[in-house]
Amino acid sequence: MMAKPRVGILTFSDGRPYAHVPQIEENKAFEATLRRALEAAGIEVVTGELVWTNELAASEARKLAAAGCEATIFNYAIWAFPQFSVVASRFAPCPILLFGQVNPSRPGMVSVLAAAGALDQNGVRYDRVFGEIEKPEVLRKVVAFVRAAHAAAVLKGETFGLFGGRSIGINTAVAPTDLWAKQFAIDVEHVDQWEIVRRSQKWVERPEVAAAQKWLESKVKRVHYDGQQLTPDKLRLQIASYYALKEIVQEKKFDFCGIKGQPELTENFVTADIAEAFMNDPYDFDGPKEPVVCATEADMDAALTMEVFKHLAGTPVLFADVRHYFDDIGLLDLCNSGEHATYFAKASFSPDENLAHVELKPQSFYFPAGGAAVFHVAHPGEVTLARLSRREGKYRMHILKAEFVRLDPADEARRIAQVQDNWPHAFARLECSIDTFLQNFPANHIHGVYGDWVAELVAFCRHTGVEPILLQ
Repeated sequence: MMAKPRVGILTFSDGRPYAHVPQIEENKAFEATLRRALEAAGIEVVTGELVWTNELAASEARKLAAAGCEATIFNYAIWAFPQFSVVASRFAPCPILLFGQVNPSRPGMVSVLAAAGALDQNGVRYDRVFGEIEKPEVLRKVVAFVRAAHAAAVLKGETFGLFGGRSIGINTAVAPTDLWAKQFAIDVEHVDQWEIVRRSQKWVERPEVAAAQKWLESKVKRVHYDGQQLTPDKLRLQIASYYALKEIVQEKKFDFCGIKGQPELTENFVTADIAEAFMNDPYDFDGPKEPVVCATEADMDAALTMEVFKHLAGTPVLFADVRHYFDDIGLLDLCNSGEHATYFAKASFSPDENLAHVELKPQSFYFPAGGAAVFHVAHPGEVTLARLSRREGKYRMHILKAEFVRLDPADEARRIAQVQDNWPHAFARLECSIDTFLQNFPANHIHGVYGDWVAELVAFCRHTGVEPILLQ
């Protein structure tokens, strides 16, 4: 189970006892409404005493930090002394959201604006939301802020396992480790791909691998053994490499990872497609598990984008090439060698539902060592796509909405054959024009999850100093 976002609420009050005391119950009622709405949205909430002195501003903010809160909501429903917000900001977990509740009989809006000005004077960064938390559009903004803060907080202290280095000359797959440490507090540990090969030799004859092969053969729609590129032995070696990779990740406590693959593994071992797909899946041959982001071609900014998505959505994340645009039907074909988690075949957490739509097909001439490609077509649905990249050493994130669609079966098969009939596909109808996309998108790899996560991604960018670029 992935951890829930945890936010603290500090509700501010009037600093005059004769004004504070008569409004205590009213102030607490507004706080309780906010708390209930956030908890119903799946967020853990920690509250403190009403803040009406400098001492309480400091002590209650410290309590939220001690409770492991990942962000703080400064809550205003009545007039509150702005100084309390300034004092609390020195100790409260950041980022900070100023939330102005609708209470026309009291100067709550005045309180928010006064606090905002005071925080500005002191160089404190914050976001603002005004409105009734009962309204979906208001709750959406607050929840997006909290979820984004959670994603930024969880990244801190994570370790990325980098197997290999730059693959086939892809510059955008390589990121500076010092920048990751400074901006996101992520460490990078290098491991040679030989360690996967070495351990696979120990795993390949173990009974777990044989059982996994039978499980996989029984679950997928078809295994296209061809006696050359895809044989039972090669599939078994791919499964062994998955177990080897999983073992290394667990031993070294990697939070997410990337595998170079090309050319060493793809020419002299087997492809890592099985390993990459099932690392990203919410299950494997042994049962349910938490997805572990794994990026092919050791694409670091791909893995980082995927890790952000994972912490926001709690689902597997797509990795794909921007492969082809079908102008006649206005669809972008997102296709990669086999990196797609099988989850995308039916958008289900059940392996039975997904794998019934998955085929294991022989690799093509690109990968002479052979092995299985994990073929399927992504389930239809609303999606959010994004990619972190750098321009002159500064991070930005391109964000856009799209819809995955399915086509008439005969037409779909014809188009897949035109592009790559053994690799997984996702047919995407973008909300922006294809010209806008192609003129601006910064890499050949793209990533995404089902649902609308634009607000969360934009908030994440604000929290972490990344420039958000919306393609609309």
